[in-house]
Amino acid sequence: MATTTTTTAPAAASGYDTPEGVDVRGRYDPEFAAVLTRDALVFVAALHREFRGAVRHAMEHRREAQRRYDAGELPRFDPATRFVREGGWACAPPPPAVADRTVEITGPAEPRKMLNSGAKVFMVNLRDAVAGTITYHDATRGRTYKLNDQTAKLFVRPRGWHLPEAHVLIDGEPALGCLVDFGLYFFHNHAAFRAGQGDGFGPFFYLPKMEHSREARIWNGVFERAEAAAGIERGSIRATVLVETLPAAFQMDEILHELRDHSAGLNCGRWDYIFSYVKTFRAHPDRMLPDRALVGMTQHFMRSYSHLLIRTCHRRGVHAMGGMVIKLLTS
Repeated sequence: MATTTTTTAPAAASGYDTPEGVDVRGRYDPEFAAVLTRDALVFVAALHREFRGAVRHAMEHRREAQRRYDAGELPRFDPATRFVREGGWACAPPPPAVADRTVEITGPAEPRKMLNSGAKVFMVNLRDAVAGTITYHDATRGRTYKLNDQTAKLFVRPRGWHLPEAHVLIDGEPALGCLVDFGLYFFHNHAAFRAGQGDGFGPFFYLPKMEHSREARIWNGVFERAEAAAGIERGSIRATVLVETLPAAFQMDEILHELRDHSAGLNCGRWDYIFSYVKTFRAHPDRMLPDRALVGMTQHFMRSYSHLLIRTCHRRGVHAMGGMVIKLLTS
């Protein structure tokens, strides 16, 4: 006879001021509580409740697409959205704050050094970076460092749609990790961007792991909802999409079209894209790759992908970015 095991979830930690339907699991910490405030959790919960159905639908489409690939189908350009690919539309022009993206640095190590490095963009998720309060005391040298008046612009990378946040439960289910990341950061920092940036735009984000434009449509809805809640102009939030999955390479125009008022371009990577190629074609023995260290951007399928990304972005008026091991692709 089969046996079943029942596990009991740990009780919610005491001390957090949570709204109805929201539980924060794990130890209590005053610094955590300063971020996980009641109002911030209300905002995150509203996003989760509004968009969880759309996310579930999109994730089922991902699974169904993989089933088709496993059965022998190949990714392709969608005939139903040919009008988008052939249309003459353009994205909103880049805001002044991120008009120059010739050098980007990815964190989070040594945020003070990275923000002061001279790079135009830095990707990290730090409240102190927005506030300009990051400091560092080097006891060995007897020196204290602080941020320069002009620092790299901050781009935050939330998790992908598929990842839950096990420490925050909303209506008894793990919250969508990306909405926890986005929601907490936006809630606490959008006002600082308005006050400190001087150009009327921001915050800025990098969006990872998307496979289809329907997932970009959800992000666009999240951005519009957040802008309306904060009372800031539509299009203030800008995001660069990491085209790091093989299916997304066939959806570049469509992704930009969905985000056209909030787009800051597309980014072309290497390692995640190669992994996605392997995953997508896992049931295709005729599409084996050599050791991934031997697969570079000069291979035909990688070069074709990067060139398509460049052409697409330049046609739509946004930046085409390269990954950490790729020559930068901005015009």
